[in-house]
Amino acid sequence: MIERILEAGNLTRACMEVVKNKGAGGVDKMPVRKLKAYLDANREKLCHSVRSGEYLPQPIRGKQIPKGNKKMRLLGIPTAIDRM
Repeated sequence: MIERILEAGNLTRACMEVVKNKGAGGVDKMPVRKLKAYLDANREKLCHSVRSGEYLPQPIRGKQIPKGNKKMRLLGIPTAIDRM
């Protein structure tokens, strides 16, 4: 199953979905618009770390956002890489 997920076409599609959705950067502050360049430069390293079980997601960045009732709620924002 992991091999199918890591196929080049699947990673590219996942990357494009994250980019299309836009959104804020995570704790690494990498803008979503830079995800494709990151994937192009680091695809083999990323795939190897997933296959070997060494990949660890980054911490989630917390951001307070207003709710409709004038209260705030905490939004968890993963890195663009972890979203992919």
